[in-house]
Amino acid sequence: MKKYIFLSGIILSLYGCESNTYESLQEDPVVIVGKVTYNANVKSIIDANCIACHSQNGEASFTPLVTYAQVKNAVLNTDLLDRIQRPNGASGQMPKGGRMPQDKINTILQWNTDGLLESEN
Repeated sequence: MKKYIFLSGIILSLYGCESNTYESLQEDPVVIVGKVTYNANVKSIIDANCIACHSQNGEASFTPLVTYAQVKNAVLNTDLLDRIQRPNGASGQMPKGGRMPQDKINTILQWNTDGLLESEN
């Protein structure tokens, strides 16, 4: 009988456990109404996560991501979208310091889907 009570207690304690990922504990995802644009939504993500390396004095200065035209070109003509979606630790994953939160990645992907607009017309 004690064995069943002990086993029931373990099962109930495991059932009540909650698993959170680092991303789920971060700030609430940003909800964007309308089309995603570079100036309103994407530039701040690129500035915070990419230009430390992808600028004039950065490690990856050969692929600058400082201007709208450069970021648009990287989306259209390089593997930028693929590299930001790779899991942590994967070869070529960007940024090197760790994967961006999924909502930031989704914003960049939606910008591509919405036509890579610089700003609202």
